[in-house]
Amino acid sequence: MSTEDTSPAAAITRWKFELSRRYRHILDKSTPHVGQRWLGCFVVAMVYVLRVYMVEGFYVVSYGLGIYILNLLIGFLSPQVDPEILDAEHGPSLPTSGSDEFRPFVRRLPEFKFWYSITKAFCIAFVMTFFSAFDVPVFWPILLFYWVVLFTLTMRRQIAHMIKYKYVPFSFGKQRYDGKRAESTSLSED
Repeated sequence: MSTEDTSPAAAITRWKFELSRRYRHILDKSTPHVGQRWLGCFVVAMVYVLRVYMVEGFYVVSYGLGIYILNLLIGFLSPQVDPEILDAEHGPSLPTSGSDEFRPFVRRLPEFKFWYSITKAFCIAFVMTFFSAFDVPVFWPILLFYWVVLFTLTMRRQIAHMIKYKYVPFSFGKQRYDGKRAESTSLSED
């Protein structure tokens, strides 16, 4: 006798698990392909923008999407351990040498999760554009103006925080050193 459950609920559970495993496998394989992932995100975003433009509505959904993306951007630009909180707990510290040791920037929201969350948000917002319940009539220039003001104030505060605590949230890869190149010598025989 087999101990395997053959009920419909067990079959659905196995199917969901297998589907989840395949989805996770695809995501894992896409991790090193940063450019292609962001290109795909850009395509999804353009499809959403085209949909909103064509139906001339769903501005509240777009505003909510913009606020969510701004929140994700702040998480992406913020350090995992906020130096402001460390200063409050331990007090300001003096440097122990002329140049403190290098500490790499660790993000509160890693790049992969940032990409995944933005792409998923655009997909959810796109699906929402097919339901008229989310098409609230609103004067969209006011929402756009409010979002621009919110973005400007938030970025100004974030940049001031970056300057105050001297961190840069971007790294452009490992520094490469070019060694001395061996000059090719021609062996001329006299």
